This record gives sequence, C-alpha cells and structure tokens, in this order.
Amino acid sequence: MLKKLVCSFVVCSSAALASAQASMPAAAPDPISVMVGRLDLEKYKATIKGLTQFGDRRQGTERNRKAVDWIEAQLKSYGCTNTERIRYDYQPPATPPVRPRSNDRSEGPGGSRRRGNIFPDTVNNDPMKQPDEKIRALDTEPSKPGEREEVYCTKIGTKHPDQMYILGAHMDGIGWGEAANDDGSGTALVMELARIFSSPDVTTDISIRFALWNNEETGLNGAAAYVAQRKDLQGVESPAGSGKYPEPKWLGMVQHDMMMFDHGMPHKDGTMSKEQRPEADVNIEYQVTSKYADQAMALAHKFQLADDKYATDYPANVGPHMTNTDSSPFMDLTPSLSLREVERGAQMGSGWDPQHHQPTDVYSFYTDDDFRLGLNAAQTTLGAIAQLTGATMAPGK
Repeated sequence: MLKKLVCSFVVCSSAALASAQASMPAAAPDPISVMVGRLDLEKYKATIKGLTQFGDRRQGTERNRKAVDWIEAQLKSYGCTNTERIRYDYQPPATPPVRPRSNDRSEGPGGSRRRGNIFPDTVNNDPMKQPDEKIRALDTEPSKPGEREEVYCTKIGTKHPDQMYILGAHMDGIGWGEAANDDGSGTALVMELARIFSSPDVTTDISIRFALWNNEETGLNGAAAYVAQRKDLQGVESPAGSGKYPEPKWLGMVQHDMMMFDHGMPHKDGTMSKEQRPEADVNIEYQVTSKYADQAMALAHKFQLADDKYATDYPANVGPHMTNTDSSPFMDLTPSLSLREVERGAQMGSGWDPQHHQPTDVYSFYTDDDFRLGLNAAQTTLGAIAQLTGATMAPGK
C-alpha cells in the first residue's frame, strides 16, 4: 500500500509539473538568433551576382560609377534610406609605390610567417587571359584620374546615436575578372547586414554604419579619404541641439575582404584542391602593432564567441596580423578588425587563393560551399554587432 501511495504521489507530482509547464508562457526567442536566421544563402549569392554585372568594378571607370549607383539603390530599397557619399580626388602617383619586402621570403605582410611553397602575388593585366568575351568587354575601359565616390548608410542608435561601429568592404576590383570574391563577397556581406538591421522591427541602442569603400586596390585610398574627412567630426552634434550626429564616435571598425575561398595550400605542382578543405574557417584578424591592439584583440574574441553561438557551419580563428585592407587606416584611431577567408599574410602569401586579382575570380567559379563560407562570416558579424549595439526586435515579429 505504501509503495502504491508513493507511486501515486510521483505520478500526481509529475502530472502537476507537466500541467504547470504547459500553462507557462513560451520563452521569447532570442532576437539575435531571429535576425541571424534572416540571412539567406540565395539572397547573398544574388547580391554578389548583382555586383558582377559591372565586371571588375575597377575604380575610375564608368562601370565603377554604375556599381556605386546600384549599391546605393539597393541600400535604399532595404530601408537604409539615409545614404550618403564621400567624394575625393584620386591622382595616381607617377611611379606606382613599391611595397617593401623582407629579405626573408618566409615573412608575410603584417609580420606573419609564411608556410609551405611560396607563390608570387601578382595582378593579371592581360585581357586575353579572360576567355569570356562579355567579361573582357566589360573590363576594357581603363581607369582615369579624377573624382571618386563611395557610398554609406547608417542605422541610427536609439540610446546612443553619438556612437557607432563601422562595417566595411571594398567594392572595386582588378584582374580582368568579375571581382566576385575580391571583394564582391565582402560587399554583399555588408549589404546583407544593412538589409537585416534596416528592417523596421529591428532597433539598436548604438548606431551602425555600412560603408562600401572605393579605391582599395590602389592603396586603401577610399577608406583613407573617409578617415581624413571624418575623423575630426566624431561625436559632434550638428546642428547643435538637434540630437543628430553626422559622424558618431567610432567604437570599432570591421572590414570584410575576400570571404569565400578556403581550399588549403597549393600542391607541389601548383594545382589546388577542387574541394573546400575540411578545416575551412573564418579568420578574424587584428594588427598587433596598432595603437588599439589590446582593444582590437578583445573585440576579435567577442566575434569569435559570436561565431560559436550564432554561426551554422564554420568555426572562427583569431590572428594578430591584419594587413593590406581598409581597416588599416582606422587601426590607430579605433579598435579595428578584418574578417576574411584565409590568413592575409601566412596563407594568402603562400598561394592559398589563386583567384586573387586573376580572370578566374568570377561568380561561376565558386560552389555553394564557398558561398556558404561567406554567409557564415555574415552570421558571425551580425551576431557580434547585434550584441555590441544592444539590438532588439519588436514583439510579435
């Protein structure tokens, strides 16, 4: 009888617990997970494809100007309607600058150490190496000196409109291809983040700027022009008393440059694996010699933790040798990062990306696994920036 009573108590207690749980309201979904879930592989691919309609988008050409117009129109269609442009004059140097090289061929840019076979990093300037006549025709017009433009838009924070994170990528390319990976992949990523954050049901405490730089391939000139024109305007309310801050204080800058191709190092004969390597990952880099190195390292690890929580397919690894991309002009002014497919110095310098500045950097070359690696980086950045800016969503959405 006692055993029966005990069993009855357990049954009754279990039933009561189940009933109580059923009557409890369901836990609200994590709004950041919902936002990350709005990223879509096909939308990401379509944005890259849209960029490649302008060929390589070489700066100083009509195709580049049309691409800037197209990017601006897309941003406005997402709801990021406060688009603006930076204008600057670019005059190529009479003698192209020569980047200093170490006598040690194993030393890569930014102090990194190259491994394995070392391959030259060259830019294709031969149009006949592009077998697709349509692409070759698109890329034919040469660059001309003169005025340049680049576009950006801003998600304005509701609590701290005077502070912001900058998310960037460069929209120009070279090499007689379509610049699909370098840097259509990063440009599309930033545009997709602008689409998600510009949704009317998304609110952030802190502002976010989405910037698509020009003239990266000539020496980071577009990002440098932005820094020169805007750095002294940070946190200045204009007009006074308006509550508006045309240039919020920079809390951090995150560049996205070449997001898709991680097939490992070349074989001894120079050929590459046709398949993505099993260890493919998102590389998060900061520059250990920058003035904000400690803060940038801490920011990088926040991105790595966001990858752990929100990314679906690939891990993220942190490295200290960020170099040769548009985060460099910012790195002594604010914590700065670069997200990319492989380590910029050690791996790219060893030939891990044979499409770099080549006619083969075309949309049709890449597989869904390659595109998925880029989308994974978008998940990483969205998760991290949403956390850092206090992003929330309106209930019921």
